[in-house]
Amino acid sequence: KKEALLETPATPVTLAITEKETENTELAFEGFCGRSPTMLELYQQIDRVAPSAAPVFITGESGTGKDVCAEALHARSGRGDKPFVALNCSAIPKDLMESELFGHCKGAFTGAVSDHPGAAEQADGGTLFLDEIGDMDMALQAKLLRFLQTGTVRRIGDVQMRQVNVRIICATHRDPYKAIADRRFREDLFYRLHVLPIFVPPLRVRKDDVLLLANQFLKSYVSEEGRAFKSFSPQSEACLKHYHWPGNVRELQNVVRHTIVMNDGRAVESHMLPETLRSSSVPTETLDAGVKAMIAQTKPDERGEDTKSRRACLPFWQQEQSIIEAAVTQYDGNISRAAAALEISCL
Repeated sequence: KKEALLETPATPVTLAITEKETENTELAFEGFCGRSPTMLELYQQIDRVAPSAAPVFITGESGTGKDVCAEALHARSGRGDKPFVALNCSAIPKDLMESELFGHCKGAFTGAVSDHPGAAEQADGGTLFLDEIGDMDMALQAKLLRFLQTGTVRRIGDVQMRQVNVRIICATHRDPYKAIADRRFREDLFYRLHVLPIFVPPLRVRKDDVLLLANQFLKSYVSEEGRAFKSFSPQSEACLKHYHWPGNVRELQNVVRHTIVMNDGRAVESHMLPETLRSSSVPTETLDAGVKAMIAQTKPDERGEDTKSRRACLPFWQQEQSIIEAAVTQYDGNISRAAAALEISCL
């Protein structure tokens, strides 16, 4: 289950789901899981964007649910009963991508033993979802731009032009503006696609929904794996809430499944969670007074002056080293826990 949020807020509209539905179900809107204000605003945004025929450009980190956002837009559009065809631009070899997108004729190349309609034709009347479009080859980007301008496709090895009617939704985990600056993405194609931008936020900014998602995954996998788990213990809930989830919802889903498969019991205890999660979930408040005091020495006073460090006359790198060493000592040499407590990378 995954989630999405438009990059810019829109004028409030009436929600397609009722307040009662939101209270009685965890899957309140097209398979999305979450009841936070962020999610309620998301539902409004999808309702507003979905009926349009204009292209949608979805951005967000890996694992945030860009594909589910695309499916929700399709389901809520007037094309919901028509085909939804997804094509992952990063998973298909460059030399096969054009054939997968626009199709080919029999004999067009070695291995083309029959006519093959591409994804654009297959999605005729419905939605074409181009996932990870930031990884598309530049030469193919030019052909995609022509397709968007004319609404026609030509299969490889064919002379016939075919008219298709599709709604384009694309997604990328890359920064499109950086890709344009690096000449890896055509600027004219970007502005042709970037009509209705949607940003899917990372899980770390939606901490209110972490436990809701975790419990939903727990119910699903307990039934699938034949385990007896009913809930998470308070300690394991604390670990889940404090973890920063770099892999977003997909990582949370994998953690819950791994824990269920490798353990058994009535409640998921903290020691059952992966070590990486436990060691990185230590809140900064758990630092002892000694470490807190050393950190305080590098913080400016009310006048903006670092008076304590000035008195110590130590270079900044030495102050930093002392703080890190104190934290490592506090956690008995566990570098991962110390790094998590100081909110720095241990790499």
